[in-house]
Amino acid sequence: MIPGVHDLNVLMTFAGGLAGALALGYVAHRLKLSPIVGYLLAGVLVGPFTPGFVADRPTAEQFAEIGVILLLFGIGLRFHLRELMAVWRVAVPGALIQSAMSTAALAALLRLLGWDWAAGIILGMAISVASTVVMATVLGERHDLHAPIGHIAIGWTVVEDLLTVAILLVLPIAYAPGAGGSGTAGAALGLASLKVIGLVATVVVLGRWVIPQALERIERTRSRELFTLAVLVLAVGIAVGSAKIFGVSMALGAFLAGLTVGRSEFAARAAADAVPMRDAFAVLFFVSIGMLFDPRSLFQAPLEIGAVLLVVIVIKPLAAMLTVRLLGRPMATAVPVGAAFSQVGEFSFILGTVARGLGLINDVGWNALVAASMISIALNPTIYRHARRWSLSHSGTGSPAPHGPRPIDPNRCILVGYGPVGSIVERLLAERGADVTVVDLNLDTVRQLRSRGVAAIYGDVLRAGTLDEAGIATAGSLVLSADVEDAAEIIRQARQLNPGLRVLARCTHLRDAAALRRAGAAVVAAGEAEVGVALAEAVTAADEMNHGAAAEHRDAVREHLYDTSAGG
Repeated sequence: MIPGVHDLNVLMTFAGGLAGALALGYVAHRLKLSPIVGYLLAGVLVGPFTPGFVADRPTAEQFAEIGVILLLFGIGLRFHLRELMAVWRVAVPGALIQSAMSTAALAALLRLLGWDWAAGIILGMAISVASTVVMATVLGERHDLHAPIGHIAIGWTVVEDLLTVAILLVLPIAYAPGAGGSGTAGAALGLASLKVIGLVATVVVLGRWVIPQALERIERTRSRELFTLAVLVLAVGIAVGSAKIFGVSMALGAFLAGLTVGRSEFAARAAADAVPMRDAFAVLFFVSIGMLFDPRSLFQAPLEIGAVLLVVIVIKPLAAMLTVRLLGRPMATAVPVGAAFSQVGEFSFILGTVARGLGLINDVGWNALVAASMISIALNPTIYRHARRWSLSHSGTGSPAPHGPRPIDPNRCILVGYGPVGSIVERLLAERGADVTVVDLNLDTVRQLRSRGVAAIYGDVLRAGTLDEAGIATAGSLVLSADVEDAAEIIRQARQLNPGLRVLARCTHLRDAAALRRAGAAVVAAGEAEVGVALAEAVTAADEMNHGAAAEHRDAVREHLYDTSAGG
């Protein structure tokens, strides 16, 4: 089939965007900058405001939307309800106070530049919303996404999303020709509240009775492709349904979908399946942001851009930090949370687009929003890194542990596979008091282990994130009791996450043993070799050797077999 012109534009946008992001992301990394800077510059290069190849922006935005959905779905998977409720007392007042302060500050600054109050307030509301994608990326780089800092920040952005949804509903009613006034706006807010409540109720029902049963039926097919497809359908389907039926953002719907699946026993595997697709499409989010940026705007409206940047990078983080501190959280938490909000993103553009269509902001305001967004997103990783470092060096009691190698517990072992060999290994380790976590792809086995009080994870060790979920960073040893496909790559990844890890691996054929050792396995047991040792013992059993001589003979046979394999 020969692709048409439109299909070719789509493919070129996808390929060109990813290629540019790869090249410039690599350059940014080499220059000790966040790869996000490279992704944004790639968007500028393939955008309509620079010469050369021009990507199709609507197509890039659609791809980026998939990345946002998968990212928020993944966050929801690892975000437990009790953690969300624990930060709700900070997130709700924090979002309200910070948004009000940021909006008022920008409106006042723009008033000094001759803007009217309405336009300043609208633009202020737009920049008060932080990008969840940027925040999750930056927090993830510093391992704070699933720490208290991340819980507060993500919960805060959920509240901001809800506020923005309400504003998007009210603006057309209040400012469109023939607007009905406050009564109509109040009715719209009431309807929006009912829709959000309906969405939450629907997702809860699906999560308790429908989704777990559906995933279990799919799991029993033992098909990786079907399970991955099911995860995609859940994430994208609930996100799109949330927008179409309930009128909320797809990002919020995806987060709720992840929150629901995260309460089930399929959470680890679902998260691992979503990671590769999420990372590729999330990069296109930054490319699509860069495509909006017109470099000429830096010279056309420098004062407006400077005012917006001042609020985004200075006033907004300070407002967030002070709010978190006033709500009783330590400075070691308040400073990083404030720094995480020193950027604006996807919802800012949605709100800006609606306001521009209603004539509430002009082209100068739109260009200032885009320019400030791109600059703040580029600077945000650096701001957060320095704020995080400062908070760690100046924090007292109750500060989070500094980043770096976490202490390894030699008593902790991760056991991959719970077949006949794995069950024996687990029993022997348990008898010696080891803390064992089993990773297996048999759901019945995982349930049985959990019923016995054994820590067990249902997940595919070949998927990124499964070993993280099992706690590889602090484990003393990793045992591959099954002959796992791509075992050498698993060993390399595990030792990157934990260089001090002791790996014991099993393989079927002697020819594979050398590769596992090169990958970092300290002990390799090959089925062919161990059968050979057992047969040699059986043949010489009648020779009446003492125990010492028998052990030496067994070791000599084993050494000969493994050395012959390595040499061959």
